Amino acid sequence: MTTHVLILCTHNSARSVLSEGMLNHWAQKLGRDVRAHSAGSAPSGRLNRFALEALTNASVDVAGYRSKSWDEFTGPEAPPLSIVITVCDSAAAETCPVFFSGSEQPPVQVHWGYPDPSNAEGGDEGKRRAFELTRQAIAYRMLQLLALPLERLRSAELAAALQTIARS
Repeated sequence: MTTHVLILCTHNSARSVLSEGMLNHWAQKLGRDVRAHSAGSAPSGRLNRFALEALTNASVDVAGYRSKSWDEFTGPEAPPLSIVITVCDSAAAETCPVFFSGSEQPPVQVHWGYPDPSNAEGGDEGKRRAFELTRQAIAYRMLQLLALPLERLRSAELAAALQTIARS
């Protein structure tokens, strides 16, 4: 059974998109049945070009990626979510809607904050560098997530493991 992970950031244009791309990329490479999705509470409607560039440079296929609302993941037609990860502090401070998990237990929620690479100084080259460093940091945590025995962990165990990754 596929483990669905929703990654949230306010505008769904940079950090959540980097996270979706890296988790799906590594899950496919490692043969793990994990599927990442990303969304935002106030989606910008566009993806940051530096996020797309960083993913493309890491051989991640970004075809079909778009900025979308977290509302797409609240109904019964949404994929059953096991994990919800916030990657920006403003999204973590918001009250999330109720997400569909496909079971009586709600999805496990965790905050893995990253500074906004869109605010990097140094013009386009500074932003490229910041996005690449953010992509690498995200990739490291996604590999840790994929190393977990997701199909065997109970909610409390999964929450504890995700918190441990958050502190790494």
